[in-house]
Amino acid sequence: MGSRNTSLIHTIDNTINRTKNSAFYQAEPHSMENLNANDLKVRGVAAIEEALNGQSEASISVRGTQRYVVMEMAHYHYLRECELDAALAQSRADIAAGRFVQETAGEHAARLEALLLNERSDSSK
Repeated sequence: MGSRNTSLIHTIDNTINRTKNSAFYQAEPHSMENLNANDLKVRGVAAIEEALNGQSEASISVRGTQRYVVMEMAHYHYLRECELDAALAQSRADIAAGRFVQETAGEHAARLEALLLNERSDSSK
């Protein structure tokens, strides 16, 4: 594996480790509190704050069906970091398995254009 690929894997590893370290100190999720839409309509943000008291997230039900989830911004950021962690782990696996293309911006644009032309010709058949 070339030094550029090794450097890329090292960068991804560092990012994964930073993400894990920042997520490590997040509170453990608890069972979700339920908030109905009518209570939210009458009490507003106070109802959300009450539902989130000691909880990481709360569901909002509309006509008896859970439809939405509210959470504090810190928990939202934690979940986004988890998504990033998963994406970086997949990228790392792809690089390790050789599932990547190394090319210039011009080569990339030409390859995408060729793919589009193939797709158009296949769909017209």
